[in-house]
Amino acid sequence: MQVDCKLFGPFRDDAGVEDVGGEYDAGTTVGEILRELEAEYPSLDGQLVDESADTTAGSTVVTINEKNVKHLDGLGTKLEDDDVVRIVPSVYGG
Repeated sequence: MQVDCKLFGPFRDDAGVEDVGGEYDAGTTVGEILRELEAEYPSLDGQLVDESADTTAGSTVVTINEKNVKHLDGLGTKLEDDDVVRIVPSVYGG
């Protein structure tokens, strides 16, 4: 299945690329993709997944088709063909 996956802000800068999607097996979860990205881009290691809590790391926001995975099945959310995954650091400021 084809999944469009994009990195934003410092994540894009750290990885040196924006588009990181591709072909995945049916039933792939968002957690599997995030862990794969951390392995492929060592500069992202520990920034996407909090292994001790089995959730996204820190204030990282991951959406699938504009829905936050925290409101779905978290890292266990299964992806479907043509899903759009966006990985964004939360923005604070005033």
